[in-house]
Amino acid sequence: MVKNFGFDTDKYLLVQRKAIEERLAKFSGRLYLEFGGKLIGDFHASRTLPGYDPNAKLHLLKSLKKDIEIIYCISAKQLAAGKIRGDWGVGYDTATLRILEDLEKYCLPLKGVVINRFEGESEAKNFEVRLKRLGIPVYKRREIKGYPNNLDLILSKEGYGSDDYIKSEKSLVVVWGAGPGAGKLSACLGQIYNDKQQGINSGYAKFETFPVWDLPLEHPVNVAYEASTADLGDYNVIDPFHLQSYNKQAVNYNRDVESFPIIKAIFQKITNKDNFSREYQSPTDMGFNVLKQGIINDQVVQEAAKKEINFFLFRYRREYEKGLVDEKILERMEYLLHRVGIHEDYLPTVPAAREAVRQAQKQSNKGDRGIYCGAAIELFDGRIITGKNSPFLHAEAAVILNAIKTLAKIADRYTLIAPQVIKEINDLKEKIGETSFSLNCSEALLALAVSSQDNPLAEKAKKYLSSLNGCFMHTTHQPAPADDILFRKLKIWVSTDGKIEKITKNDQKKN
Repeated sequence: MVKNFGFDTDKYLLVQRKAIEERLAKFSGRLYLEFGGKLIGDFHASRTLPGYDPNAKLHLLKSLKKDIEIIYCISAKQLAAGKIRGDWGVGYDTATLRILEDLEKYCLPLKGVVINRFEGESEAKNFEVRLKRLGIPVYKRREIKGYPNNLDLILSKEGYGSDDYIKSEKSLVVVWGAGPGAGKLSACLGQIYNDKQQGINSGYAKFETFPVWDLPLEHPVNVAYEASTADLGDYNVIDPFHLQSYNKQAVNYNRDVESFPIIKAIFQKITNKDNFSREYQSPTDMGFNVLKQGIINDQVVQEAAKKEINFFLFRYRREYEKGLVDEKILERMEYLLHRVGIHEDYLPTVPAAREAVRQAQKQSNKGDRGIYCGAAIELFDGRIITGKNSPFLHAEAAVILNAIKTLAKIADRYTLIAPQVIKEINDLKEKIGETSFSLNCSEALLALAVSSQDNPLAEKAKKYLSSLNGCFMHTTHQPAPADDILFRKLKIWVSTDGKIEKITKNDQKKN
């Protein structure tokens, strides 16, 4: 099964490293590099740019590790609010601990964790204790009243001067964070201010994957970035400073454009010179991403980006059901779909899953009002595989088993899971008080593993699970919580209609 690629990671990394080295050469002192996006597991990028390695930034930094130190930022306000990282389904505190483990695993030099906007929040204090017990240095930066406009206060002993100073020994300091709003920019500027007090002349640059400055504003890749950050209120704009300075259009996003005059003023006041203005005449100048050079098939990339926009529509609908976002986000997503000319069923899995339900209802001759659920998955060759619920399997379990049977070229008439295995599982579930006797996907895969000991077809099919990595799936109902975790591990990207039905006892026994 061949996947259509639109992006060449190796080509991109080659030119991106060169761009970083060229930027470093422009500064005689230390360079603070604000590093946006996900260093590890950037699946938004890999879905939008088929062929993009989700760990591309990790490979990039590993190639520079002799020259870098990493400062990791998290906001005390986000800790207090219990902010959730959507792709992992865990809080920012847990996500941070995972990321720090990855940095250690890949031998990337962590200088410490910075807790930004600290005002004595108990959640931040508790997290600081956890980090210190793990032997991780922790620095705190206080909330500054009037930030970012009160320059006299910001650039004083009561402002940046009151923050913990991080003594760095490398020429390149990568400032990364738990997500947008982590305080990366402020941490960079604060360090530059305190470096100046120590007689060190430092510089600043920004590395963001999206938006892609040299793609059109309405290119689906740039619109997909707006979709991925719709809950933050970010949107792309034509950089007016770049247009004025170079008579050339460049795409940036609103927060960078809005903050550029402030950043410029801070630098001028810190250094008492106009070096920043000579080097950077626009917010686009501050970055140096060469992502466009990795695109090898724009048509493939555009189609993938449209699917990503559609995918985020369903993600936000699910978050809306949970009370995590408001209705304005859904309205914004409808607008973004309109901008790229697609509807909510652009993902082929969406109409296929809904049709599976209709077919199940049509074929039923039980004369009852049973609950019917459908699921569909798109393989990399474009084939759509469907599944529906039954007394034995949840719909998403059925579709996964159907998909690996298809890939293994196993005829539909053969079963992968021995009926006796399902009976044993159901007997156990009944003993522990479970009322639903059909297997969810997690249970079905465990049953498949057991069956593979005696069933060579099950053993053969099991080997194709990894071939579903990166595929889109749609369900007409909310998957079981255990399956949400499983799909993240399998890297199957699940959208859902999110219909939550009231289930009677009879329905539970039946489904």
